[in-house]
Amino acid sequence: MNLTITDVTLTPILVADPPLLNTQGVHQPYTPRLIVEVVTADGITGVGETYGDAKYLELARPFAERLKGRQVSDLNGLFTVADQVAVDASRVENAVDVGGLRGVQTADKLRLSVVSGFEVACLDALGKALGLPVHALLGGKVRDAVEYSAYLFYKWAGHPEGVPAEKDDWGAAVDPAGVVEQARRFTERYGFTSFKLKGGVFPPDEEIAAIRALAEAFPGHPLRLDPNGAWSVETSVQVAQELGEVLEYLEDPALGTPAMAEVAERTGVPLATNMCVTTFAEIREAFTRGAGGAVQVVLSDHHYWGGLRNTQQLAAVCRTFGVGVSMHSNTHLGISLAAMTHVAATVPDLHHACDSHYPWQAEDVLTERLSFEGGKVAVSDAPGLGVELDRARLAALHQRWLDDDGALRDRDDAAAMWIADPEWVTPAMPRW
Repeated sequence: MNLTITDVTLTPILVADPPLLNTQGVHQPYTPRLIVEVVTADGITGVGETYGDAKYLELARPFAERLKGRQVSDLNGLFTVADQVAVDASRVENAVDVGGLRGVQTADKLRLSVVSGFEVACLDALGKALGLPVHALLGGKVRDAVEYSAYLFYKWAGHPEGVPAEKDDWGAAVDPAGVVEQARRFTERYGFTSFKLKGGVFPPDEEIAAIRALAEAFPGHPLRLDPNGAWSVETSVQVAQELGEVLEYLEDPALGTPAMAEVAERTGVPLATNMCVTTFAEIREAFTRGAGGAVQVVLSDHHYWGGLRNTQQLAAVCRTFGVGVSMHSNTHLGISLAAMTHVAATVPDLHHACDSHYPWQAEDVLTERLSFEGGKVAVSDAPGLGVELDRARLAALHQRWLDDDGALRDRDDAAAMWIADPEWVTPAMPRW
């Protein structure tokens, strides 16, 4: 068995995205992703997926060249390679990571997001070579299926008139009734039993009304609200007091660990984050600040954290501090969902359903889409990730990227909003 990496292929693509609203604007009609393929001397190909914006491609290309000749099993060596790749300072200085809405971008965060795509590809290839599923390479699964939540968004019926885009059948959701109808569709199509609403779009009273409408329509079901740090401490406390009896947790109501800690001290509602804890260096302050810590649930994202094994390490740290753990999601395809499912299957204390954008993505690069049954994804026992690339579809989505004039190669929710509203100004935070 020869596990030497002989070739690495990077394929940037543009994937259709619906007009989903957040506090920074609205999703563009297409979003960039990067598909990574690692090939061994024995002809085995492993696949990975990560962000496809230009700043990630700039790092991924030299990273890919340095992998050739290394062993696909040398997962620790991926971080050594990452340290050797220079980061353009203009990409990170005072730059907010709009795509992930996770605070200010840093060189380390960029590198980790690139490493994650290669680590998953290497694990996929190694699993195929050994005849083992990825979860076995991570120590073995502790559950046969992973639960996901319905990821609800305020949404326009379609992208602005005249903008090239793919149509969807979800309809508009700009008020409580629209949100409830969207939740019903998610339940009917995928069997989800918990719901998360992306907030920070409308004044807090309107979003409180939407959560109350969900609680009435789906009594007893776990509910979450995530305004992406759009609220002040006072507003966050007020919303927590209003919704304390119906929320499973409130996600990133205010920006930064100090603000989150103040909210946590003034309310009994658990606080979750994928914004103020996105690196190991941020854990100490977030878990120890104040009487009970600034956050009670960390939403991991294997792209942020540098892969599946780092996600397991994060879960262990959370377990040590008695902090809950679940998983964050951004616009992603089936490779990422498969990777999420494998690592989630290995985390013992996963007591909250994971987030997933996947139902919103009508396009994929797989021969067969992953499916949700009763709101869960079954954990594959096939070698590697258990997925297969659709070469024709991959080529078509790459051609869309090639044909783009550059306007869509970097996600920009504000730019998409300006098309619909030329007077739009990206809100100052806190927004309310």
